[in-house]
Amino acid sequence: MKLSSLPAAIAALALLMAISGCAQNPAQQNPVQPPGPEAPLPDASGFPDFIKSFRQDAASQGISAKTLDRTLGSAQFLPHVIELDRRQPELTLTFQDYIGRVVTPARIDAARAKLNENKTLLDQVSARYGVQPQYIVALWGIETNFGATTGSYSVISSLATLAYEGRRAAFFRKELLNALIMVDQRHVDPREMTGSWAGAMGESQFMPSSFLAYAVSWKGGDAPDIWHKRDDVFASIANYLAQAGWHGDQGWGLAVTLPPNFDASQIGPSQKKPLSDWTALGVTQASGAALPGTAVTAALIEPAGSDGPAFLVFDNFHAILKWNNSAFFATAVGYLADGID
Repeated sequence: MKLSSLPAAIAALALLMAISGCAQNPAQQNPVQPPGPEAPLPDASGFPDFIKSFRQDAASQGISAKTLDRTLGSAQFLPHVIELDRRQPELTLTFQDYIGRVVTPARIDAARAKLNENKTLLDQVSARYGVQPQYIVALWGIETNFGATTGSYSVISSLATLAYEGRRAAFFRKELLNALIMVDQRHVDPREMTGSWAGAMGESQFMPSSFLAYAVSWKGGDAPDIWHKRDDVFASIANYLAQAGWHGDQGWGLAVTLPPNFDASQIGPSQKKPLSDWTALGVTQASGAALPGTAVTAALIEPAGSDGPAFLVFDNFHAILKWNNSAFFATAVGYLADGID
């Protein structure tokens, strides 16, 4: 995704994704600090030798010569990718600012329209994978603005550039190899493999490793097409959540109010308790109503710290965190899904 070309809400999301280590667009999964934007770019003259060496490595791991020719034969060094990687801004948005920019009334309206437009298909996908339609649409909407902003970078060239640059060589070499496996084993056309500058692809923004693990062809028989086939996009999103431990009979969580002098040691993702236990501790819904009497467990979190809102979050919240390990992101998905439903 090109940050400069996105509307404010998507740009805000892309900022958070880049910093938090999103599973689909992991621009910052490696904690090594990037050099400043003023640092010189690596000498591009070494790129052909890098490609030659990587080709030998990939061939030794079983990638066919035909696939190597189709992919690495046209790989290009993209200095702009390195510039974007080095210029990721520091996170400055508060929780409320972030939610306000990502979960806008306009996006909620658009999400409702998209759900209605695709209702038959979404219901079928939901029945197969056990993931409610509103969550599929929420992730689709936040990741790529309902497929409108998928990125136009060559995934092969982007990954090769980042692997060559070297700061996170091990990670991007692995993703580049996975991209070649997509072509070699899953018969994906490398010319169609476009995405973000960091290698996240299609309307679901899957990295190659996520594609191999979670992408599915809804009708079967062909390679999953997360670039053009909406049924594959929806099914792949749902399959990811299902494998992450999704519960189709639960929501994501509740905004709550804590009693005065609440024991802060009870706050944290590992402190899971039945809702009845939270009720006994004096926790209520933010509206003042009592917590539901359903037999589910929840953890109490404060994404913005003690000065921000508190939430009781269910297992589905933790499934969203496996998609993008950011409480801001997961809460935004929950808010948007609630707005759609």
